[in-house]
Amino acid sequence: MANAARKLQQPNRQKQRAAEVVLCEADALRTLAAELQLEGYHPFTGAVQCILSMQGRLIVLGIGKAGWVGQKIAATFASTGTSAHFVHPSEAVHGDLGRIHPDDVVLILSNSGASHEIVRLLDHLKCHSSAIIAITSNESSPLAMAADFVLAIPKHREACTNGLAPTTSTTCMMALGDSLAIVVSDERGFASADFARFHPGGSLGNQLKTVNELMRPIHECRVAEMTSSIREVLVGVARPGRRSGAVMLVDDAGKLQGIFTDSDLAKLLERRLDQTIDEPISQMMIRKFSAVQSNALATDALTILAQKKISELPVVDADDKPIGMIDITDLIGFVDSRELASQEESTCNFENSSPATLRIFC
Repeated sequence: MANAARKLQQPNRQKQRAAEVVLCEADALRTLAAELQLEGYHPFTGAVQCILSMQGRLIVLGIGKAGWVGQKIAATFASTGTSAHFVHPSEAVHGDLGRIHPDDVVLILSNSGASHEIVRLLDHLKCHSSAIIAITSNESSPLAMAADFVLAIPKHREACTNGLAPTTSTTCMMALGDSLAIVVSDERGFASADFARFHPGGSLGNQLKTVNELMRPIHECRVAEMTSSIREVLVGVARPGRRSGAVMLVDDAGKLQGIFTDSDLAKLLERRLDQTIDEPISQMMIRKFSAVQSNALATDALTILAQKKISELPVVDADDKPIGMIDITDLIGFVDSRELASQEESTCNFENSSPATLRIFC
């Protein structure tokens, strides 16, 4: 190649050129953001409503670099609550048009809006889908003319030296697609619990696990009535296998009223208060303690344990009845040491947390 013998640019010039590319794309994104905020009717809001009201699925099409962006956008929609699939335009004319049904909405990405592979599908898509949404920079193109909603990319220059390689245009396409997916998701009320259903694996899956998935269920925990003596409790609530160090103490209604740990027993013996072993455990139990509510995120439980420097956390239902126990050792396998350290350094005040996460017993 002729350019192979060219002398490499100096490192500083390389960094400067890299910054120029980023700034070129950033300028286009700022323009796009400003246009999205213009007053009056905007096709973006129409596209959102179109997707929210569709009876079928969102079908995303694109060719070349726009096709790769389209695949990512389809994946983002699918993971945030909207059924979406990518169809390659070249494969469409070889049978994949059968994937598109009359109830589906079609989202098409094309910078020029005039790609041959896209244009030849437009008549079919107009007749066999419920609506077409176009993302393009050419509002007079065949694609724009056929679309029900045109999300226009602002006038831009590509960031490459020759002004040809799709860079700025694909960045804007990605941003518009992400914006569309997230606004639709917000309008659906898509919550973290819904997100967890679609992301059971990997780091995201770990972050979205609930205490119910990791806790020791109630039949593996030590639970006793608060009117029993310490001796009766310790003898009567033994459990096989690795036990929890805390006994959860309940009233006649089964509501959690206190906890008693092995450390509490050791303190009594250290203070030579052996006689208290045959007294009601309610006199010695800890009445002020923390618990986490059912279905709280495991990451919240981990932060509470780290902040309060405790190793066990009762899990209660909406009526404050214990349903399990989460132990620090139950969480070790689900976070790495870096995640644990970040939780320990957190400055969150869990005394003021939502009741859906933390329950303070006094």
